[in-house]
Amino acid sequence: MAKFTVAMIDYDYESLAAFEEEFARHDVAFVAQHSRDIADALAFAREADGVIVQKLGPVDGRFMDGLQRCRVLGRTGIGIDPIDVRAATERGIIVVNVPSYCEDEVSDHAMALILALARKVPLYDRSVRGGAWDFNVGRPIRRLKGQTVGLLGFGKIPRLVAPKAQAFGFRVISHDPYVSAEVFAKAGVGPVSFDDLFQQSDFLSVHAPLTEKTRGLVGATQLRLMKRTAYLINTARGPVVDEAALIAALRAGQIAGAALDVLSVEPPPADHPLRQMDNVILTPHAGYYSEESLRDLHVLLARYVSEALHGKRPAGLYNPEVLARVRLT
Repeated sequence: MAKFTVAMIDYDYESLAAFEEEFARHDVAFVAQHSRDIADALAFAREADGVIVQKLGPVDGRFMDGLQRCRVLGRTGIGIDPIDVRAATERGIIVVNVPSYCEDEVSDHAMALILALARKVPLYDRSVRGGAWDFNVGRPIRRLKGQTVGLLGFGKIPRLVAPKAQAFGFRVISHDPYVSAEVFAKAGVGPVSFDDLFQQSDFLSVHAPLTEKTRGLVGATQLRLMKRTAYLINTARGPVVDEAALIAALRAGQIAGAALDVLSVEPPPADHPLRQMDNVILTPHAGYYSEESLRDLHVLLARYVSEALHGKRPAGLYNPEVLARVRLT
């Protein structure tokens, strides 16, 4: 009989085989239920030693207080959005995520969106399918070489976007107050101020994590700084961009268009204004996905949760401050 039990309370994956295999390797029983209601999820996970969440929340203090044995909470992703980390730390619950598993995929996706906007691929596709055969519907299109890609944030993913953009001849600039001049210089990326990033970019790609400081970071003021010919790309987190301000800017022609893999509410309602705009590309929070990255995510999260349950410091530890309350080796 397995020493521990881990309950996954929600998921939209076709297969959980990688979870099952990895947990079995660590002598952990794994059970899963796709809950649509947080109370139902609590009833399912009440006696589990570990709990994994994908999207359902909030996994807050009230939820945690209903868990009788939980020692670790895991989130299937880089972000930790559904989990109240402070509440978990106060209760001595370890929080783990998978901070590094899809950098290649997200950087590729950001680059694909930039190219699709630059060459107006979706517009041409719709035009041809509608019966036309006329390159003029996409005018004007500018040569990529010499245009500027701006990166809001310069962490792991944008550091992979930079050389991909440079390979197409783009000039690359970035704003990230936490990154040294040496790092920018080594990457051949020009560090600029926050306002200059918006003023100079032809394609502004958002790569900031979602925190209370970054919520609504890209708002009406920043969008007004952008060129009327410029595009906004977001593969980070939806709420980093003030969606109402973006819609207003697009309607007013303050910017030329946008490509968004993430939105404030996912999926957006059928009548959402962004779904009606021809100069907007929407993808369904798919930037992280490849078959390889999905397996990495499942295997690594199962490994990290198992490590925590066995008293080891997990590689994906998100709240190291919990170590003042929990002893790990």
